[in-house]
Amino acid sequence: MDTQNTVIWVGILLSAAQVLFTWFLFSLGLRKILKKLHWKNVWMAWIPGARFFALGNALEHTIDGILCGVLDVLNLAISLINVDATSQGWSVAIMLLHFVVYIALFVFRIRLFMRILRVFERKNYWIVFFLLLESLTILILGFGKKYQPKAEFLQKAEAEQAAEERAEAESKAIVPDSETTDTIPKTGLYVNIRERKVREFGKTHHLLRDIAMTVPNGSMVLLLGGSGAGKTTFVNAVIGYEKADAKIVLNGRDVYHDGADMKYRIGFVPQQNLMRGNDTVLYTVDDAAEMRLPKSVKTKDRIERVNEVLALLGLSSGSEGLVSKKSGGQLRRIAIAMELVSDPELFVLDEPDSGLDGIIAREIFQKLRTIADDGKIVIVITHTPDRVIDLFDRVIILGKDSQRTGRLTFYGTPDEAKAFFHKDTMEGILMSINQKEEGGEGLAEHYAELFAATRKGGAAE
Repeated sequence: MDTQNTVIWVGILLSAAQVLFTWFLFSLGLRKILKKLHWKNVWMAWIPGARFFALGNALEHTIDGILCGVLDVLNLAISLINVDATSQGWSVAIMLLHFVVYIALFVFRIRLFMRILRVFERKNYWIVFFLLLESLTILILGFGKKYQPKAEFLQKAEAEQAAEERAEAESKAIVPDSETTDTIPKTGLYVNIRERKVREFGKTHHLLRDIAMTVPNGSMVLLLGGSGAGKTTFVNAVIGYEKADAKIVLNGRDVYHDGADMKYRIGFVPQQNLMRGNDTVLYTVDDAAEMRLPKSVKTKDRIERVNEVLALLGLSSGSEGLVSKKSGGQLRRIAIAMELVSDPELFVLDEPDSGLDGIIAREIFQKLRTIADDGKIVIVITHTPDRVIDLFDRVIILGKDSQRTGRLTFYGTPDEAKAFFHKDTMEGILMSINQKEEGGEGLAEHYAELFAATRKGGAAE
């Protein structure tokens, strides 16, 4: 009996040694492959689950990497279950689950390996080597000097890594806010967005970088930029909806630090008309006033403010009518009234003229001009700026650089913008900063650097 137990234990130890040896060879080769792909966290190659997550990200097949990683961990966990210690019914269920997980893991490992072959420019017959000698094949690709990723893939990976390092270095070089407090104006809007970044699937994406400006009260500002240039991200950062590494000050109050109070000072009108069709216009605006105004405001003062806003936007005569019966232009004015009723100091609108014809759209913008002339700051995103550009005091122009990060390419008056870009229209300016694949000239990064240099040379805000 002792001899039999010894043989069993020797068999178990040999089997465990084989598994560990295979894991070691595979992880060693995978570490070298990750290094060739310029993946920074090569230590992940040694960790079950994490190794496939890293490989999928490095190969730009993130979803496959995540699924493969989850299945790898699940497969390991099921393997550790002692089937003999469970009831017969559970044993069958566990073995069936193990089989399904193993097959799914095998499929996704094949998908990732096929991606490796494409990146390393190997023939498809290499899949045979992978099926027969997986660890050895990974070792050969990892340690073989003649097996390298194709040049364009490496160039992209190197550019992303360089951009991330540059952004981190620049963020560290920023002067702390405590040292620049004296330069922040007491009135108007002060914006200094050092960066806005997100981390997804192990990679850092810089959405915005180096955007600074001062907007005086009484200004109507056009926010211009192509698709993906960061307009929405910029707006969210300014109003405090999505905080960035930034300093945002509105009339002496820090938007991020004084959030509870600032929600009454900032109004935002989205593209969608968020209102109930079965309510009257008066009830809709009054209901918004109850939610938007501080609790300390008396009912009489609230009603007076509601009537004032309705009159300003030309909604008084039809205020008893249902929202569902109103035209597109009237709906946009109601949406504006719902935010304006709180008397915000900063008013931001995302395409208030969307779907409206020229005459009605101009009426909307003229109302916004009146609001700005009352001492407010009005920032507007619109895709048809040239038909109302005469109503704007200033323009913020954002563009994507080579790393697809939103950058400030210009801030100033519309006439100054036309002179800076050597264009006669806002649409012409937009074409010059749009990416070439979007039909533009791809000069966003050039103008961002040029504008930054101009500012350092002493240009006014």
